[in-house]
Amino acid sequence: MTNNLVDTRIVDNALEACGVKNMEDATIRDITRVVNSVEATTGTRFIRMEMGVPGLPPPEEGTRAEIKALEAGVAQFYPMLEGDPGLKEEAARFVKNFMDVDVRPEGIIPTVGSMQACFAAFMLVTACRKERDTVLFLDPGFPVQKNQMRVIGKPYAAFDLHDYRGERLGKKIEEYLEGGRVAAILYSNPNNPAWVCLAGEELAMIGELADKHDAIVLEDLAYFGMDARVDLSRPGEPPFQPTVGRYAKNFITIISASKVFSYAGQRLGLACISDALYHRHHDDLQERFGGDGTIGYTFVNRLIYTLSSGTTHSVQHAARAILEAANEGRLDIAERTREYARRARAVKELLLARGFRLVYDQDLGQPLADGFYFTFTDPGTSGGELTRRLLYYGVSAIPLRDAGSTRPGVRACVSRLGLERVGELADRLARFRLDYPPSGEQNGLFTNIP
Repeated sequence: MTNNLVDTRIVDNALEACGVKNMEDATIRDITRVVNSVEATTGTRFIRMEMGVPGLPPPEEGTRAEIKALEAGVAQFYPMLEGDPGLKEEAARFVKNFMDVDVRPEGIIPTVGSMQACFAAFMLVTACRKERDTVLFLDPGFPVQKNQMRVIGKPYAAFDLHDYRGERLGKKIEEYLEGGRVAAILYSNPNNPAWVCLAGEELAMIGELADKHDAIVLEDLAYFGMDARVDLSRPGEPPFQPTVGRYAKNFITIISASKVFSYAGQRLGLACISDALYHRHHDDLQERFGGDGTIGYTFVNRLIYTLSSGTTHSVQHAARAILEAANEGRLDIAERTREYARRARAVKELLLARGFRLVYDQDLGQPLADGFYFTFTDPGTSGGELTRRLLYYGVSAIPLRDAGSTRPGVRACVSRLGLERVGELADRLARFRLDYPPSGEQNGLFTNIP
């Protein structure tokens, strides 16, 4: 290895100092700490694709509204646990306008990011019935959600979506539901990290099976509206964000302000609890948490109260203004995030030309959408080893195994990689290929690459 951009000893020392012994088990935060250390030591600016940090400015409507709220003195008061009434009304309009689903405002609860919404939902659904304590994850997925299950001491089950699309997905899910232990099914759509997008017929199967077996669907829409193949620019008009809410009675859909609105730093999520579920009573829930034993009361007055005593007052004003602008057509939520698709397309083309391969590349026989994340591999190399090798050339990503994938490879996020740096990436990948040529069966395909 003679063409590396960064001294391998510095990278290896940083890995050791950060406690990374097995690269396959390295987390997002592990890699971030390593890269921060190497950048500080060497002055080399990495091509950073390890962490999903929004790379677009937040809407002015939100910033102005939050500043105005702070100037009006809202910081003096505790926020209401159930959320600002105006935000709840605007959020219900948003769900109708962009998902074509009716959820009453009482069932829409602001949370400290979608992370808190998921955490509270896990505690809720696994306590409704003592015999149902397991959450089924449709992997690959966001690794921290499994850590949340470990924190609350509850079991989970999971399988990789790659081999179970279409009708096979329904059959696979039912295998788990028939065991009688699954309290809820969780997935993200679009998916982190694969960017797989479940189709309407798949969501219909999930909803129908959940209702048949009396399970709750936890739908993580952290990347709301970011399937670039679907144009959500017109509120109240199709196409709409695909959602299980059109097929299931018992669901909690979680919407994040972090990516679609680039409002990650202020931590705002929305837990949208279906009308059928909100007032549902469970004796075991009442025994565990007290109160009236209903889903909605427990979520708000026991879990959110205990976790954070509500969501920051000023950010609720920001979210209300942003959602109002989207509902009125003044803010095009589709156009805002198309920049990520443009970046992903450019980087994918570059990687494929250099002999890398996409890990998850199809949605029911159609090419995968370009978006915030994608996955790639270097044939014949494990995800952990590829992650390490890329660090030597000033490129960071994360191994897929931590996300529950059964396939070797890494996840890349394009949010921090502007198109102006694609040329740098091309140079670094060229250096990489000089030291690590494509595997044998591919060598003849790439001999003319400059």
